[in-house]
Amino acid sequence: MKRKHNSTQLLLEKRASEFRQAHGLNDREPIRLKSLLQKLNVQTLFKPLSDQFCGMAIKSGQHRFMLVNTNQSLGRQHFTICHELYHLFIQADFTFQVCIPGQFDYKNPEEYKADWFAAYLLIPRDGVLSQINNLDELDQNQIKLSTILTIEQYFSCSRQALLRRLEDMELIDRAYGESLKQDVKRSATLFGFTTELYESGNEGQHIGDYGTKAKQLFDSEKISESHYYALLKDLGVDINALQV
Repeated sequence: MKRKHNSTQLLLEKRASEFRQAHGLNDREPIRLKSLLQKLNVQTLFKPLSDQFCGMAIKSGQHRFMLVNTNQSLGRQHFTICHELYHLFIQADFTFQVCIPGQFDYKNPEEYKADWFAAYLLIPRDGVLSQINNLDELDQNQIKLSTILTIEQYFSCSRQALLRRLEDMELIDRAYGESLKQDVKRSATLFGFTTELYESGNEGQHIGDYGTKAKQLFDSEKISESHYYALLKDLGVDINALQV
């Protein structure tokens, strides 16, 4: 039996496409998420957190902040970023949310919407289809592992996120998807792809003018030296090296 798309999902796919277009992206190309975050002026910190904590978003007026768990794979981090973008730019009256993206839990309406928005934003339908060159693979459960690897590498997404998207597009069913979840890194290596996407990373990185604002506050004597160093430490700066 074919899966039916509900009106909420159709609206979120439309909003994701509109979001791409508003920021100079078409529905076929991958997103350079760090560049987009910088363009949107989202203060973003990448830090190691507990396994159950994927990300967090805060919005106060025009100020937006995001925290991303670097203990998770790069592919999962990318999904988390897109999930948080829903909260920061699409959700009405948003202020704060700690998130575990990828659950697609309809019992939590805003998290459910954020997950689908992330899937549509990160892995657009036209982009997926553009990467499938063999028309036979458009039949359900005929898409090859090599093609799946090509798509997930192209969009820098996790295997889990891509399989959910392919199921949503009715290119695979749940059982076929389950058969493709094992030995992801090994399969990438066997087909000649690097495994960076499936590994943790980005620790200590930050996006935005957090450091610049901290320096301006210190130079204008609005914060103490110890407070300034504490802010830099949040960015992963080696304070001892500054004090040599």
